[in-house]
Amino acid sequence: MKKKTPAKGKVYESGVAYTSRPVVVPPSIDFTTDPDIVQVVVEGERLTYGHLFNPAFATEIAQIEPLPHQRIAVYDHMLHQSRLRFLLADDAGAGKTIMTGLYLREMLTRRLISRVLIVPPAGLVGNWEHEMRTLFNLSFTIVNGNDAKIGNPFTQATSDMLIVSVDTLRGDAMFSRLQEPDVVPYDLVVFDEAHKLAADREPDLRLRKTDRYRLAEALAGIPSEVERWSLPWSCQHLLLLTATPHMGKDYPYYCLWRLLEPDALATIDAFNAYPLDARRRHFLRRMKEELVYFDGKPIYPPRYCHTMSYLLNSGEVSEQRLYDETTSYIQTYYNRAEVLNRSAARLAMSVFQRRLASSTYALLRSFERRQQKLLLLVEAMRSGKLNPAKLKVTQMELDKLGDVFDEKTGDEEEAEADQEENEVVEGEALEAVVAATLAELETELRQVEYLCHLARRVYEAGNESKFEKLREVLLDPQYSREKMILFTEHRDTLDSLVRRLSGLGYTDQVAQIHGGMNYREREAQVMHFRKPLEQGGAKYLVATDAAGEGINLQVCWLMVNFDIPWNPARLEQRMGRIHRFGQKHSSVHIINLVAGKTREGRVMKTLLEKLEKIRKDLDTDKVFDVIGKLFEGISLRDYMEQVITGNVVAVERRIEGTLTKEQVMAWQTTQNVLYGKDGHGGAVKSELPRLTQTVEQETCRRLLPGYVGRFLEKSTPLVEIGIEGDLQGFFAFRPLKPGRLDWLLPALERYAPEVRENCTISHPNSEQQVIFLHPGEPVFDRFRAYICDRFAEDALRGAIFIDPTREQAYFFHLVQVTVIRMADPTLRPFKRSETLESRLIGLKQWQDGAIEVCSPEHLLLLRGCTDLPPSLVSFAASADEASARAAVFVREQVVENIAREHRQTLLSDMAQRKEFLERSFIYQAADLAELRKKQKEKADQGDRHAKGELTRVKQRQKELADRKKEAIEVIEREPTLIVPGEMTFLAHALVIPSSDPEDRLRYDATIEAIAVQVARAYEEALGAVVQDVSTAERAMEAGLGAWPGFDLWSRRPSGEHIAIEVKGRAGFGTVELTENEYIQACQLQDRYWLYTVFECAKPQPRLCRVQNPFKKLLVNERKRFVINEGAIFAAAEEDTFYG
Repeated sequence: MKKKTPAKGKVYESGVAYTSRPVVVPPSIDFTTDPDIVQVVVEGERLTYGHLFNPAFATEIAQIEPLPHQRIAVYDHMLHQSRLRFLLADDAGAGKTIMTGLYLREMLTRRLISRVLIVPPAGLVGNWEHEMRTLFNLSFTIVNGNDAKIGNPFTQATSDMLIVSVDTLRGDAMFSRLQEPDVVPYDLVVFDEAHKLAADREPDLRLRKTDRYRLAEALAGIPSEVERWSLPWSCQHLLLLTATPHMGKDYPYYCLWRLLEPDALATIDAFNAYPLDARRRHFLRRMKEELVYFDGKPIYPPRYCHTMSYLLNSGEVSEQRLYDETTSYIQTYYNRAEVLNRSAARLAMSVFQRRLASSTYALLRSFERRQQKLLLLVEAMRSGKLNPAKLKVTQMELDKLGDVFDEKTGDEEEAEADQEENEVVEGEALEAVVAATLAELETELRQVEYLCHLARRVYEAGNESKFEKLREVLLDPQYSREKMILFTEHRDTLDSLVRRLSGLGYTDQVAQIHGGMNYREREAQVMHFRKPLEQGGAKYLVATDAAGEGINLQVCWLMVNFDIPWNPARLEQRMGRIHRFGQKHSSVHIINLVAGKTREGRVMKTLLEKLEKIRKDLDTDKVFDVIGKLFEGISLRDYMEQVITGNVVAVERRIEGTLTKEQVMAWQTTQNVLYGKDGHGGAVKSELPRLTQTVEQETCRRLLPGYVGRFLEKSTPLVEIGIEGDLQGFFAFRPLKPGRLDWLLPALERYAPEVRENCTISHPNSEQQVIFLHPGEPVFDRFRAYICDRFAEDALRGAIFIDPTREQAYFFHLVQVTVIRMADPTLRPFKRSETLESRLIGLKQWQDGAIEVCSPEHLLLLRGCTDLPPSLVSFAASADEASARAAVFVREQVVENIAREHRQTLLSDMAQRKEFLERSFIYQAADLAELRKKQKEKADQGDRHAKGELTRVKQRQKELADRKKEAIEVIEREPTLIVPGEMTFLAHALVIPSSDPEDRLRYDATIEAIAVQVARAYEEALGAVVQDVSTAERAMEAGLGAWPGFDLWSRRPSGEHIAIEVKGRAGFGTVELTENEYIQACQLQDRYWLYTVFECAKPQPRLCRVQNPFKKLLVNERKRFVINEGAIFAAAEEDTFYG
């Protein structure tokens, strides 16, 4: 046939009613393209739709094997929702970051999102970036406060995938950037540690919202009365992550739910009336005890807490004397600060008290800083720059300081100029004094100079009792060869520990992380610790709380609390670092070092021993996960002040009363009432049989490595690129002519030079430095896009293929279709259009005009051809007209049916959703009436603030009817906006019957049926359960893809599944595998069998079985996969079966 000018692919545009769209068909379909090119383009397009072939495609390319509960969350709860508004509240350490990454990968593959904003606490920013990059190959950019000063980070080229801390984003400068009109809305927003988006209700019914909560409201689409928080858009999908959704108060818990469905859950009464089945759409919580591996074993090993007490050394220059002298100093100034109501001065004393319990070096450094601060004050008073009046004013200003250790957890701290936030605040607190005169300042200065001198002498003596106790632990035979984490609250103690460990000979075996490091520095230290000892990895990791949160350290099962946090929530977080999924050791051990005879040590020893007793009494270590909850509203810092100034025994009794097994049991009962016993998620263990079967089916639906490898193998020669190395192992791309690889270099250069030489299509382990090529990876995506773009016109011209199983010719078309929700600028949620679904569809169009949908991989069942039989010239010439009819069929039948399914989903529960709205607005009206009444009473009493609030309440009452009308209209309007979107032809083919007599012998339907019967009988004789998957319909019924690449799916009595491709011959002769069968043989290796049945025309057919035919028969084949009978006999198992 005469070659024609390349044709441009035409697209059916969205944005107008689908019934008015003209039919535009690609011209010049002449079938003159090389079939290999068409097949490569079709495969290239198909590989971008991994989810259509493996519904859990993200699990193929992630550097992690998802656990049962993680699969349930993503694939049963989250992924099926067209608008995700979800609160994922699994227990700490369950892998919520991993579930988020899986969801992101799947949504990106489905083309349903393109812009993602992750908003964690400051301390978790680096961890999120690391996990998204290393586990899911997702490149996120971290945004910090300075970025808002030099430009708009939300409009940059890298703005599609951002991570920004919640406190940075809520700041005026950063949020104002988000409000700018040229910001493209984010499709998905993720809030980590969402319980910190705090809001509550005052006794007078006014809402008290933190700025964090107002930020979440803005992104969730809740209109604000304050311009500062107004945002012209809202995200389509909102994911809230927290292990503690309910912090002891009902109203803040409700406020989290309000972010998910602002109209339906506008009041707490509406929330309380929200039925359980409706809540299941938005909420999932599983406790540690529920979480299991696929074999049913618990994910979390038992956890044991050991408290090791040590005595301070005594003498003229000793720890005991330093303790006594420092305690006396603290007592004096605690008492004076309390009398004068100086909170900053009390905070300064708590610095010394904490550091006294931490290490001598930390205490020394604080005394040195205090001495310097006092010197400056004394000099200022002596010079007249400061007088008693000014001194009082400056001290009153310091009273605004808060206790970071007490008020925040490690992940909430913000680093400032390479310092942890607690260091900055401590530095300011050390300026706080109770002195009112120069004489009093000089008196304290002399005391501090004395204490500083004593601390230095004790430190320089080098005989620190706590470190000696630690050294006993390090040298203990059961621990001496193990990795270990050492936690401390203070960076000074960290520095001291690193020096002391180095002095013991561990110089290159100590890693350290603290809040003053940036996330890249932390990551390098963590990688040093994670590396095995025999490969030069660190044996010890010394860390502060500010760096410890969010870093997963399951390579280690030993943790030492060198000092014990006074904030129970911080202690709880520490215990979670190594007690999380992925921990391989049979148990986790936490060692606490306590000076048992000191006041503070007695308190902490009482606390820790009580925790261990409850663990034993209840036979569960759940108590370690709820320390912060049990001490809600109780300040250990206050207890510590009391032991300095009062009775230690009384404090010990209070702790005994606060921490009881009954309270732990009551807490568990409360959780069950709040969330339901199974957290709306169903027991994970009961789902294991279904999940195991699904995972087994997925092994036969994978695209990697086989389909990706075959695509590379067939496409590289087309662009004059060679593959150097082993495609089944590691390889590199090489240009066969100068300049042929230039277009791929920018993608390759994202990786280190040595890594570029190690490409692979097989799943690497986490230690391998390779480029794992797969859809979604930059090098592969660039390669695939280049191939598909370069040969797009050729694919549209079409090629000729042979289908040896058919007697009639037909056209094959590959079409990309979408369903969209059109924009409606009059309604805020619909200001922009949204893609609801994107699919790749194959079509068969017969000579008689009949059209049927088939799978896109259909071309893999065929083989290419260059000759067109004269009898089919006129049929081939009708391709343009035929494709026009196919376009009408796709638009009116296929895509309209998909759109109808989306509409029906919305219509099915529309009445219920409207009922929820009606009820919610009734509750809102009642709440506003009550709020108006209370504010009027206060206004009548002269409260000026109440008058302003009353005006706002009246305005809200006026607007209520309009808001209700719009909310109802949104529900009713949405189904009418769902229409077919863009439709694009990607490739065409003319498929003709075979004229080769040998093909008729190979594909004789009667002979094939006999062969399948013989093969099935053999398997059933072994006790196997056999499923016939030889047709698309039967394969899909079995949970496989339309064309799995084999005929029988056999489950042996051992539980093992094998894939069997059956070939039959009437007598003897060659057999042929299709491209699809060849790739699956490559994928499944030993689990793939070729069963060839010879002499099917005789009474006793002869079965020959070959395990792993790819390795034994096909590994060197590259074009047609024809195997002669001699090779089959040579490779077959020794036993022969006669049917």
